[in-house]
Amino acid sequence: MRIKSKGRPEQWEKDGKAKDTKEVSDLRRNGGIEMSENEMVNLEEMGKLKASMEALQEELLHGHRIDPNLYIEYDVKRGLRDSAGKGVLTGLTEISDVTAYDLINGRAIPAEGRLYYQGYNVYDLVNGLQGRKFGFEETIYLLLFGRLPSEQDMEMFKDILAHFETLSGRFVRDVVMKGSNANIMNAMQRCILSLYTYDSKPEDTSAENVLRQSIELIAKLPLIAVYSYHAYRHFRKDETLFIRNPQKGLSLAENILLMLRPDSVYTELEAKVLDIALILHAEHGGGNNSTFTTHVVTSSGTDTYSSVAASIGSLKGPRHGGANLKVQDMFEDIKSHVKNWEDEAEVEAYLRKILNKEAFDHSGLIYGMGHAVYTLSDPREVILKKFARQLAKEKGLMKEFALYELVERLAGRLVMEQRKLFKNVCANVDFYSGFVYTMLGIPKELFTPIFAIARIPGWSAHRLEEILNASKIIRPAYKYVGHHVDFQPLEKRKTAEEITPLLHKIKEEQKGEEQQEEQEQLPPSIEISE
Repeated sequence: MRIKSKGRPEQWEKDGKAKDTKEVSDLRRNGGIEMSENEMVNLEEMGKLKASMEALQEELLHGHRIDPNLYIEYDVKRGLRDSAGKGVLTGLTEISDVTAYDLINGRAIPAEGRLYYQGYNVYDLVNGLQGRKFGFEETIYLLLFGRLPSEQDMEMFKDILAHFETLSGRFVRDVVMKGSNANIMNAMQRCILSLYTYDSKPEDTSAENVLRQSIELIAKLPLIAVYSYHAYRHFRKDETLFIRNPQKGLSLAENILLMLRPDSVYTELEAKVLDIALILHAEHGGGNNSTFTTHVVTSSGTDTYSSVAASIGSLKGPRHGGANLKVQDMFEDIKSHVKNWEDEAEVEAYLRKILNKEAFDHSGLIYGMGHAVYTLSDPREVILKKFARQLAKEKGLMKEFALYELVERLAGRLVMEQRKLFKNVCANVDFYSGFVYTMLGIPKELFTPIFAIARIPGWSAHRLEEILNASKIIRPAYKYVGHHVDFQPLEKRKTAEEITPLLHKIKEEQKGEEQQEEQEQLPPSIEISE
C-alpha cells in the first residue's frame, strides 16, 4: 500500500510494517533512541535515554508510598468496601439483585447464592426456556424494560435487533480492518468510539436516543468482536480472511458461531450453551467494576459511545472479565504438570504449590475460586457447570470435565486453610466459562469479548437507569495525607541527581560518552531496524 504524506517522502508499507523515513530517523537519532517499527517506544528501544528513564522510574517509586496504617486511621473504604469486604452502598437499582446470605434473627447466615434480573430468579429464567431454544434476546428485553416480553413483544424486538445487526462495508474496511491487534477488547473500544462519527445524534443523551443507541450497540457488538478477531488472524497471523454477515432469523448466539467458524457449522447444543452463557453474564448488580464504571461515566453527562468504551476498558482487567483467561491458562498448566488427573493426592499437591507461589504464575491464587459476594455457591457457576457437563459429554471430554470438578472440590478447602478464612470459598462463574468457550471452539482472544457482548445489555440498562433517576455527578472523596510545602524558585531547587543517586551516576556516564564522541568527531551511532 503506497502512502503519500504532504512534505514528506513516500513510504511503503508491507505486512503492516512501515519503513522509517530519513525525517523520522533524524528525529530519533537526535534523541538517542534506537529505531523501532512501533510508534510507542518501549524501554529497551530508548538507547541512551534508557538509563534516564530508569532513574525517573526510581524517583516515582520512592515518591508515591502511602503509609497503609493511614487507611485504618481515616477509616478509608478501600475498593469501596468495608472492613468485612462488603461493598459500600453508593446507589439504588432495580435492575438486578445479588444475594448470598439469609437474614435469620437479625444475623446474616451464608446461603446458596441467588441472582435476580428485574426481580426474576435467574434459575427460573433458564428453566423457563424449556421447549424453546434461546433466551438471550428475552433477557435483553427484560433488563432494558423491566418486564418479561410477550410473544408479540419478542417478535417486534427481534425485528429491531435484526435491523441493527449489520455493519457497512465502509465501516468494516475503514475501521475494523485497520490497526488490528491481538487484544480484541481494545479493538472493540476503538470501533465503538469510531461509531460516534457514524451517528447523526451522538451527543443526544435523552433516554429515547440512548435507548436507540444501546439497542444498536447490543446488536452490532458481536459483529465488531468477531470481525476484529478475523482481522487479527489475517493481518497478524497471515491466515485466510473471511467475513460473513449474520443471518436474519437466527439468535445472537447462533450468529456468533456462524460468523466465527470457517464452515459456519454448529450443533444445536453448542448454540444453546453459548446462549445460556450470554444470559448468565448479562448482568450482576450495580456494584461490579464495569457496571459501576457505567454509572460513574454516565453521571458526567458523556455520550453513550464513551460510556460503553469505558466499561469495556474496566471489564478487560484480569481481576474482572479477564479472569476466565487466567482460569484457562491455569488449567493448561495443571494438565501439563499433573500426570494422573484422577489422582486426588497428586492434584492436591500441585494446587498447594500454586497457593504457595511455587507454580503457575507465582501469584498464590487459584483462579476461578472465591467471590466478593457469594459464599456457598455462585448460581451462574452452578447453571453453567450443568451445561458444561452436557457439552463435555457430546465432545468426548468427560475426563477433562472430571479434572475441573476435582479441582473445584479441593480448591475451596485448600484456599480456606491457606488463608485461614472463616468465609466459605466457592467457585465463581469464571471457573467453567473458559472451558465451555474452548469446547465451543471459541479462541482465547474472544473469551473476554464474549463477556462484553453478554454484559452490554446490563450496562445499557444501568446507563438508562442513571439518566432517568440520578441528577448528581458521582464524586467520592479522597483524604489528602501528603504535606504542604513552601514554594522554591527554580534556581534553588535540588537537582534530580541529588535526590536520586542513580540519576547522578547516569549523568556522569553520559558526560563520558559525549567526551569520547567529541574526540572521535563522530555523530552518535544509531541502529536502524525495519
